[in-house]
Amino acid sequence: MAMITCIDDLQKLYHKRVPKMFRDYAESGSWAENTLRDNVAAFSRYKLMPRVLVDIDQRSIQSTILGEEVTMPVALAPVGLTGMQCADGEIKAARAAEAFGVPYCLSTMSICSIEDVAEATTKPFWFQLYVMRDRQFITRLIARAKEANCSALIVTADLPIMGQRHRDIINGLSIPPRPTLKNLLDILQYPGWALGMAQTRRFKFGNIAGHVSGTDDLDSLSRWTATQFDPTLTWEDIRWIRDQWPGKLVIKGIMDERDARHAVNAGADAIVVSNHGGRQLDSASASLDRLAPIVATVGSDIEVWVDGGIRSGQDVTKALALGAQATMVGRAYIYGLGALGQAGVSMALDIISREIDGTMALCGVKNIQDISDDILCPPDPSVRR
Repeated sequence: MAMITCIDDLQKLYHKRVPKMFRDYAESGSWAENTLRDNVAAFSRYKLMPRVLVDIDQRSIQSTILGEEVTMPVALAPVGLTGMQCADGEIKAARAAEAFGVPYCLSTMSICSIEDVAEATTKPFWFQLYVMRDRQFITRLIARAKEANCSALIVTADLPIMGQRHRDIINGLSIPPRPTLKNLLDILQYPGWALGMAQTRRFKFGNIAGHVSGTDDLDSLSRWTATQFDPTLTWEDIRWIRDQWPGKLVIKGIMDERDARHAVNAGADAIVVSNHGGRQLDSASASLDRLAPIVATVGSDIEVWVDGGIRSGQDVTKALALGAQATMVGRAYIYGLGALGQAGVSMALDIISREIDGTMALCGVKNIQDISDDILCPPDPSVRR
């Protein structure tokens, strides 16, 4: 195995170990994938200012998120189908996050269920909620998150309809994979992945199958899921959820200052500036480019986080310099998971933490709380942010 020095190295190994249909699911964006690319490119437009002859001994990247101490201001973002990147993937990612000291957020569309992850971990994790048309199911799902002692509920607000992702359509993505010749030929190229899947019982959407009447087989589960994203979702529904959920509430998918203010008024504890990783509205702005104006609008009233395009500790540092209190990473840890399982997630987190520390040092900052836009070079007027 080649030496792993950065997230890009994990991505290369990931490509050698995970079937194409599931790589494409994780890596694709909607339509022409312009926003997907812009999310990554946005970070390169912000340049760092080196400082010298500053005492940078005894540095700390420890922080707090939602009042809880964390090893670094990074959380593992909710990613659907994580258990198809690696057998029991949600459990492995949650365990790696717990051991490292950062939060893990389980997706509604996970393969391992809330109960599976709760049984496999010793500390509270977060749960991400898609608000489905079936409100009775949502009420039960929130109750299950409470029973599992989840410490935060992350409501994803930017999926009233599913963004069209061409790669998933071309691949005929389904859970579990349909036994077509194309799928079998794809899977046979990845014997390690196939062996892991053969040793687990978890192949369906664990939070849905068996919890909704008539969703025990693949076809009925797929039909139910396809019809459940709710275009009638409004801020009134967020208030309805706030009334049911006693813990920390986070709204994910905020890109407009007006929506950020709505989140504050609805009683949220934090928001995530996010365009769903470029998977919903293509040609939307990069998340990073919307961060500073949203922080300026509501940063004194609510925690503001950001996700989308983060592939390094330098990216995290730039997000903090632009006002984020925390960041969420998705693809970066998925690469580690698909490449090396739980150890790969731990490796991704270690890479990011070391890069944050090194970037702080060379920018003359000892404590992560002291990062500000002072570490960024003045923008080039010829470059449009």
